[in-house]
Amino acid sequence: MSTTQLDLHRFAIGFDERDRPRFHALIDEVLDSGQWSHGAMNRRFEEAWSAWNGVPAVALGSWAGGAIAALEYAGVRGGAVLCPSNTFMATPLAIMAAGGTPVFVDCNRDDLCASLAEIEAKIAQHRPRACVLVHIGGHIAFESEAIAEVCRANDVFLLEDCAHAHGASWGDRKPGAYGDAGVYSFYATKTVSTGEGGMLVSRDADLIAYARAFRDYGKPGYDVPGVNFRMSEFTAAIGLLQTERMEEIVAWKNAAARDHLDALHPGRLQLPDGMTSGLYKYIVFDPIERSSGKVYDQPCHRIMGTGDDLPNTDWVAEGHWCVPLYYRPEVDPA
Repeated sequence: MSTTQLDLHRFAIGFDERDRPRFHALIDEVLDSGQWSHGAMNRRFEEAWSAWNGVPAVALGSWAGGAIAALEYAGVRGGAVLCPSNTFMATPLAIMAAGGTPVFVDCNRDDLCASLAEIEAKIAQHRPRACVLVHIGGHIAFESEAIAEVCRANDVFLLEDCAHAHGASWGDRKPGAYGDAGVYSFYATKTVSTGEGGMLVSRDADLIAYARAFRDYGKPGYDVPGVNFRMSEFTAAIGLLQTERMEEIVAWKNAAARDHLDALHPGRLQLPDGMTSGLYKYIVFDPIERSSGKVYDQPCHRIMGTGDDLPNTDWVAEGHWCVPLYYRPEVDPA
């Protein structure tokens, strides 16, 4: 095995050491501004993310802040919200924090994401106020457009959980641009990381305004039931830096995958034509000796003991593995 392949397996946060001087300069800008919250760096980060994503963006202190804001805006309190079980517990917990009741749906085996057929059936059965579509592992859910159409036709608010999907695209479409809103996570392990933080994106100007108030206790009018989900200017500085580097990070990971992993893993998850994954996870369906674990090995319906019958979700939990793949810009992926 080559040095490059060995390096792919050793954990690394996706930070490029070449950016250290620029990061220090951005931090100095924050210090010099005397404004450590609600400042220019937050706006610059939002503008950079919006320029990539193609829709307006609001920075928050966490993924949860954006998800809860969107679900509160959608009016899910007291109603059902469709949610894949093959996701992190943050997804149903955010639904419950917004006053909704998670209704779990099964996933597909090919993309690990929520099934269109399941969503159609459970919209008819539960008449939910919202649906959460989770993009698993770094790629866009294969049935995103069809799911968005079904939700629009049934007046169901569609929230995309884009926590893994930094840098992904399908043609000219980006995650978060299919439904009513999308929310990204910038947790420490993500492809684009600020340590902690999140970003909400939406074409709905009223939702964008709602999220801005929600992250700051509902100020200035207190007509929005918000709490503190503000992002500090220091966090926004590294977010801006990472956003500027994101396409290079994703291109590097895809080149490394094509040159060093694909031939070794014919049983890998296969993407549709025209789709690029951010490769938060490199997913395979054959047991491997060296794995970074699974995306999720405990489905939410099992953790919560709901008793749902979700055969594909249970199959996915047992039948996939993740090949380590970490961004190392000092190594040529070719």
